[in-house]
Amino acid sequence: MLIREATPEDWPAIWPFLRRIVAAGETYAMDRDITADRARTWWMPPPPTRVVVAVDGAGTVVGSAKLYPNHPAQGSHVGSASFMVDPDRAGEGIGRALGEYIVEQARAEGFRAMQFNAVVETNSSAVRLWRSLGFAVLATVPEAFHHPAHGYVGLHIMHRWLRRSPPAAGSTRSGSRSPRR
Repeated sequence: MLIREATPEDWPAIWPFLRRIVAAGETYAMDRDITADRARTWWMPPPPTRVVVAVDGAGTVVGSAKLYPNHPAQGSHVGSASFMVDPDRAGEGIGRALGEYIVEQARAEGFRAMQFNAVVETNSSAVRLWRSLGFAVLATVPEAFHHPAHGYVGLHIMHRWLRRSPPAAGSTRSGSRSPRR
């Protein structure tokens, strides 16, 4: 599998699986009837967001991810990311490959940590994957997501450090600066 920067020409391959995932209403808090134009604006914004695609051996786009600052300005040293994998290709390691790639890319770009703001607690495969990649659940916002099958469920806020060790407990400053952030 190849992971590369997405181009505008990749959108027609991303849109069908993105549409299915959003329409299912199980993992993203988005309008389930999102239009292609709105989805493209959301998924493929300009920098500083970086969008990548996962391409199989036959040249088919099978997944996509985007990396971006979690917040602007004073919060831009913490990265966040979103992931989409073609549901027909679930279980093939595409999500793991994208996750590993994005974590390394975030580290290379100088982010100090990563934070996922809204991982649906019933999305057990995603929660398991993120935990295996070093993310921890910091908190769960109770009943913050209305799942079509499970009703009101929690949204996890997940976090991981990208440097070798976290600051000491109770510390608000590490005393060192990231090269880019």
